[in-house]
Amino acid sequence: MNNILNNFIVLEGLDGAGTTTQLKKLKIELENLGKSVYTTNEPTSRPIGKLVRTVLAGDFKTTDLALARLYSADRDDHLFNTEDGVVKQVNNNKIVISDRYFYSSLAYQGVNCDFDKVVELNADFPHPQVLIYIQTPTEECVSRIDKRGEKKEIFEKLDFLTKVNDNYNKVLETLPEGVNLVKIDGTKSIDEITAIMLEEVRNILDI
Repeated sequence: MNNILNNFIVLEGLDGAGTTTQLKKLKIELENLGKSVYTTNEPTSRPIGKLVRTVLAGDFKTTDLALARLYSADRDDHLFNTEDGVVKQVNNNKIVISDRYFYSSLAYQGVNCDFDKVVELNADFPHPQVLIYIQTPTEECVSRIDKRGEKKEIFEKLDFLTKVNDNYNKVLETLPEGVNLVKIDGTKSIDEITAIMLEEVRNILDI
C-alpha cells in the first residue's frame, strides 16, 4: 500500500540501541514546544501484545511464522483499535511516537522466517512520516544488554543481532517516497542523540 501516516514518528534500532530512552526524551521536548504527544510501543500492552511478550521471554515456544503473525495481529490492533489506536490519536491532532513498528518485524522475524513472507504480513500497514533509526554497533548493543543484568529475551544474542542488522540495512534502502528517514549514530551521548532527533523532527513536521 505504501501510504504515509502523517504526524506518526517511529523509533527503530537493535535491542540496546536506546529507542525507549529516546522516545521518552523526545516526548518531553515536543511537549515543551506546546505539542500534544501520544507515545506507544510494540509489542503493545494490549492482549495480543502481551502474548507476544510471553514468547519473547521464553515462557512458551511457538513457530517463527506464528510469532510473525502474532506481531502482525498486534500491529493491526495497535493501529486501528477504537480505544487508543494510533490512527485515532493522529486524527485527534496528536503527534504519535512509537518505540518500534513493522520495520522491527522485517528485521527480526525476517531472520528465521522467509523475509518476503514477513513483508507480505505487513504490506498493508501505513508507513510513518518520520522514521528515526538509531544506528549502533552490534557489539555495543550486546554490551549494553549485558549491563542490564536482566534475563535476556530470545533475540538478544550477538550472532542473531548481526543478522537483524543486515535486515535493517536492507529495509532502510527500500523505503517508499514520503518516509523521512533520520539515521543517528547510536554511539553519541544520550543528549546528543535527543538534540539531533528534535532538530530533524521540527524541520520535517514544521514545528
